[in-house]
Amino acid sequence: MSSIVIFSDLDGTLLSSKDYSWKDAEEAIEICKKIEIPIVLVSSKTRAEIELIRREMGLSDPFVSENGGAIFIEAEEGIDPPKGAALDGKYFRLELGTPYSRLVETLKRIRDELGWDIKGFSDMTIEEISYLTGLDLSSAYLASLREYDEPFIILDKVEDISPLLEKAKEEGLKVFRGGRFYHIQGRNDKGKAVEILKDWYRKRKGSIISIALGDSPNDFPMLEKADYPVLILSDKNYSLSMPNLKVSRYKGPKGWKEEVLDLIKRICRREKDDRDKSR
Repeated sequence: MSSIVIFSDLDGTLLSSKDYSWKDAEEAIEICKKIEIPIVLVSSKTRAEIELIRREMGLSDPFVSENGGAIFIEAEEGIDPPKGAALDGKYFRLELGTPYSRLVETLKRIRDELGWDIKGFSDMTIEEISYLTGLDLSSAYLASLREYDEPFIILDKVEDISPLLEKAKEEGLKVFRGGRFYHIQGRNDKGKAVEILKDWYRKRKGSIISIALGDSPNDFPMLEKADYPVLILSDKNYSLSMPNLKVSRYKGPKGWKEEVLDLIKRICRREKDDRDKSR
């Protein structure tokens, strides 16, 4: 029987956009843990933020920080990490992104060249990050510990951001819009990280069936890599066309719970039917 692996965004998907709560998804999370379905968190959040959320949820599966900036796998006995991963404390870390210092330096140079009023996390106090994100001060501090991605806002009224996109491209970087902020990062994305982890799981488990859930454009590369992609309903009403795509009825963790439980049932039923036919 194939093993199911879940890849999930956090903000607006497994976490509520209003209060960052995941309680509406708790039942589904506990079922996944009970039947040993990995929940791989794939987020724009920092390593420090994701570590805290994983502890609260009781997860020990790999995770991906800062839009595919790095993959982290707990360094347990018998774990063979992906090629290129290095031991970093209690993790094997596979870096896919551009170092934060270069992102900050480049964004400041682009800001000066364009003459735009751009403010990144590196320019903000913890209090400012807290205000803009709705996070408490402790959580805002964790959000400031960037390694591969610089969130920023454009304070000017700019109708066309293509000059910014072009200048980032010239530097070998990319800019995109997330749920609350613009982001500048390297050529990494969630899809590349998910593909590496899918291969890693295949080597450990054999055949796998992947589910991916997300709510924003930065999740689309991840959804494209999944056997069962789920676009979680949001206020933005994104239009996306891909095979097997399901759009949830509900927003955030409530939608996450319904879609995960439904897909687990569907996949297990299909696997059972296939086994019965082969007998």
